[in-house]
Amino acid sequence: MKTLLTYSFCVLLILCSFGTLSAQNNEAEKNALKLKEEKNPFFTIRGSVRESDTYKPISKVNIEVNGGDYTRTDANGAFTIKARKGDELIVRHKDFETVYHIIEDNDRITVEVEPADISQKSSSKFKVDIKAFNAFIDSVSKYKKLDVAKSIGFVGDALSQSTTVSQNAEAYLLLAEVYMHWEQYDLAVTNYRVSLQNKETNAAKLGLAKAYERNKNYQESLETYEAIHKKSLSNYQLVTLYEGLGDTYFSIKNFQASIDAYEKGLEIANKHLIKPKIVDLNSKIAQSYNSAGRVDKAEQFFGNSLNLAEKETKKRALEEKVTVADFQNTNRNYSAEIQLRKEIVEDVEDVQRDSIIANESALTPQKQNYKIGNAYFLQKDYENAIPYLEKSIEEADAKGDLIVKKDATKKLSDVHVDAGNFEMGKETFEAYKLVVDELYIKREQELSQSDRFRRNINSLQNRINSLTGNQELITSLAQARSKNQQLIIYSLIAGLIMLLIAAFFMYKYIKQQRLANNLLALKSLRSQMNPHFIFNALNSVNSFITINDERTANKYLSDFSYLMRAVLENSEEDFIPLQKEIELLDLYTKLEHFRFQDKFDYSITVDENVDVESYQIPPMLLQPYIENAVWHGLRYKTEKGHLYITISKKNDTEITITIADDGIGRERSKHLKTANQQKQKSKGMGNIKKRVAILNDMYKDKVDVYIDDYQDAEDVGTKVVVTIKKD
Repeated sequence: MKTLLTYSFCVLLILCSFGTLSAQNNEAEKNALKLKEEKNPFFTIRGSVRESDTYKPISKVNIEVNGGDYTRTDANGAFTIKARKGDELIVRHKDFETVYHIIEDNDRITVEVEPADISQKSSSKFKVDIKAFNAFIDSVSKYKKLDVAKSIGFVGDALSQSTTVSQNAEAYLLLAEVYMHWEQYDLAVTNYRVSLQNKETNAAKLGLAKAYERNKNYQESLETYEAIHKKSLSNYQLVTLYEGLGDTYFSIKNFQASIDAYEKGLEIANKHLIKPKIVDLNSKIAQSYNSAGRVDKAEQFFGNSLNLAEKETKKRALEEKVTVADFQNTNRNYSAEIQLRKEIVEDVEDVQRDSIIANESALTPQKQNYKIGNAYFLQKDYENAIPYLEKSIEEADAKGDLIVKKDATKKLSDVHVDAGNFEMGKETFEAYKLVVDELYIKREQELSQSDRFRRNINSLQNRINSLTGNQELITSLAQARSKNQQLIIYSLIAGLIMLLIAAFFMYKYIKQQRLANNLLALKSLRSQMNPHFIFNALNSVNSFITINDERTANKYLSDFSYLMRAVLENSEEDFIPLQKEIELLDLYTKLEHFRFQDKFDYSITVDENVDVESYQIPPMLLQPYIENAVWHGLRYKTEKGHLYITISKKNDTEITITIADDGIGRERSKHLKTANQQKQKSKGMGNIKKRVAILNDMYKDKVDVYIDDYQDAEDVGTKVVVTIKKD
């Protein structure tokens, strides 16, 4: 027993150990995944799918990131999707083989595939136009950040091949983005507006609002942002809208409004895990609070932005440290500023290995060393200030950054003078004047280049404007042609509508005529039924008189006169209540039983579940079947027979009326007929068939009649089942 307990305890310990190890492994996997997400954040990929030979866009293509997001191409073959560097993009469609592509960066992707069906291609001119337009658009995207002149030229080429307003809108949108990158904000505004005139898109609206803000048209920027229908935006676009609103309010120093806008954007970014925007918005909220004089709140949000930036790329983390260091400088927290800037200088070398940091960037070592030296100077720590300023001058000189070299040289002169070393201060100041002269010459050259750059851009834009004029002329001609086509189409539609109306009235007239004909036929058939019934009944009276049974004849005539009155009253109706028909059947069967009391008995059974008041039945429909049962079945039976009339419920909308007899049956009855009787056709049964056919045509299969043998015996009898539908 003791051994068993020891063994069980060991097994329990092993299982617990495995459970602990499994939990630790799961936690380790989660941490590794989280670290991977932090080091390799998502970015938005834009692209398109087109045929390789015609460049025709392919819509409804399935775009999927392996294990990630999913989307489909729109009518222009374009798509946007979130992915990381190194992810595999899978492009699937029923008409071409699956394409796999590894994501390297967030540049635009163009997927060219073999055409699905050569027989479905458009005209050759349209093919050339589509292929050329899309090729020029891709070229604009490629050169947008590299060569402004080439980008604008490609836009002009694309517009010359454009055939739709959607293509015009896309071209002008790209041109506006080119101008935004090259800080030509007035031209960006113009082209965003032209894009929107061709086709309204959320991307163009957001771009126009941002261009207004950058061009210092603040009121126009706010109005444009507010006019955008927010429910039509994606989550990322909605965050961009609130961020842009905050930027505009910040520019006009309405800091509380900017904070409110930034916080709305931050709420959406947090909810949908748009991590880069979370960092940006925390930083901007902090800057707004700082500008509003609420330093404590600013410190809180800067703390958030620093922590979040550490989980993004190394470069983004350093950029945020620069922002926070500037905040510390503004609030005279020089020690904290110096610590942050030293960290930046140490880490910026790693960033420079992967990417080029231009002199305009706030991350350059010369700028950071200059600001470290300036912070030490503000603390009156001349011994530490001088080395950092000298290092800044050295790095600025090596990289041709005359602005930082000028500022650092001037600051170094101030440090020497403040420290009492006037000789070094004078010497450094002379060096400062030389740098200023050099910078002045460079500035003149830059102004001249900027002027030439601006003139070149204006000339290129004028070319675009001339193309726009040509496009407007072409568009007006196309619109005139379109109006003529529309007039023809509308005329054809009007003619078709008139034909449909005429056909409707004709159909209605034919239907009314058909109804009138059916009613006339029913009336004729009913008029034939009445004499037939009366003739048969009078034969019965005659038989009573023949055998000198005057009392029975009188009784029979009394009941017969009541029956005739009821029959004549109902002769004008297509349908009468079932209750009234049962009463007439009972009276008629009673009359027949007077004559043939020794031949049959009868019973009429109504199921208690049948609501006889809610059903309608054609008058005189069942009487011929009862007459046939008595005269051709039960009358020739050697033994006394029985007539069964049963009314039962079939379902909620139908009842069945069964007329069954155990007479000699239909076959034996035919053999017993005389030659003269066989030549005569039964008017009663023929009329019944015609009436049922007409009534079913008029009232959608309301009545159904089924006739069969009643039983398997010598006297097989006959069974008639009549099905009646409720109205």
